[in-house]
Amino acid sequence: MNTTKHSLAKFCLILVIPFLLLISGRVNAGQETKEKINLGSWTEPELDALMQQKSKKSRASEQIDFLSAQLLGTPYVGHTLTGDIDTPEVFTIDLEGMDCFTYIDYVEAMRVSDTYPDFKDNLQEIRYRGGVIDFQNRNHFFTDWPVDNPENVKDVTHDIGGDKALSVKKTLNVKKDGSKYLPGIPANERTFYYVPSEAIDGGFVSKLDTGDYVGIYTDLPGLDVTHTGIVIKKNGRTFLRHASSRKVNYRVVDEDLLEYIQNKPGLVVFRPVNIQ
Repeated sequence: MNTTKHSLAKFCLILVIPFLLLISGRVNAGQETKEKINLGSWTEPELDALMQQKSKKSRASEQIDFLSAQLLGTPYVGHTLTGDIDTPEVFTIDLEGMDCFTYIDYVEAMRVSDTYPDFKDNLQEIRYRGGVIDFQNRNHFFTDWPVDNPENVKDVTHDIGGDKALSVKKTLNVKKDGSKYLPGIPANERTFYYVPSEAIDGGFVSKLDTGDYVGIYTDLPGLDVTHTGIVIKKNGRTFLRHASSRKVNYRVVDEDLLEYIQNKPGLVVFRPVNIQ
């Protein structure tokens, strides 16, 4: 596996396209850290205005729906993050192409920000444990989110799944043969819940909220989920809004959640904290 991206995104097909980057440095824990900034078609003032528009919406669900919709159609691109055990981490913003995890990173960072500088700072706090830009501090797994960002999201899988939610204990980052998906990242025992796909029906979906962040659970040893997205409810239907690597998509799209989850192992659900 290429360790320059989130581990869960290893299952996504890679679309490589050239893009221009603004490369600069920033001070991180007393040392200068490289950063790559690619705002695509956006300007900093336009992002400021976008987050100001978001702030007029009182509920987290409305804010996430609004912000995530602005990125619909953005191409799926893997390997946008730089850093591994042998390569210094680079703080990256790339709004011209993203994978499933960086997509929700950007949306959540925008949700809790009012300006572009706020967005950069909050993205750093959300993506890295303690806000320290380093490969070993990066949230590589979806279930890192509520552990390292409890002020942003909470795990509600058991709350809404009830008796249907199953508990599983995994040693994250360790494959069946004992090797690691991400060299340099320690093994991490974690217990969490998921709802198996056969239990995901209309009753379960009715308990989901627009703006919930969801992960597609995997039975594979060492991984928690293989894909992430956002729940969106509209016109009487429930959708998964996500950066899709499927050949027919290769972009951020809305797909019917019940149809998408068929033949998948299950779902993990995190709910945003309504920060004001």
